Amino acid sequence: MEEVTLIAGELFTDHRGTVASLNRFLFDEVRRCYFLRHPDCTVKRGWNGHRYERKWFYPLRGEFEIELVRIDDWEHPSADLPVQCHRLSDTRSEILCVPGGFASCIRATQPDSILMVGSDKTLDESVSDSWKFPIGMWNR
Repeated sequence: MEEVTLIAGELFTDHRGTVASLNRFLFDEVRRCYFLRHPDCTVKRGWNGHRYERKWFYPLRGEFEIELVRIDDWEHPSADLPVQCHRLSDTRSEILCVPGGFASCIRATQPDSILMVGSDKTLDESVSDSWKFPIGMWNR
């Protein structure tokens, strides 16, 4: 079973500004991407899961808390599954790689944050592999 991984990028700063890069990440499996804009820190987006779809999360602006749960039974998941918590920030160039088999819950921790999300599935493929669970299903 694949594990969640965090790939560190690089930040280069000089008098002209900052360049953030992801030179160790290959985009060859990303088929589409979209952007989540969170003006409010109180809103949670989740729990959304995919059996097969892989996701990549990269903060463009601000900071996000991304909680992940590996689903044990898609029809009747256990309520006591362990929650992994990852904090992504635009002050670090890091991309969070999430294999299929996980559900996620996303919340901005700074107002007006923007998160780029990549997927290895088309939109039609993603919709047919989308699972929704109650927002209070898992807590840390």
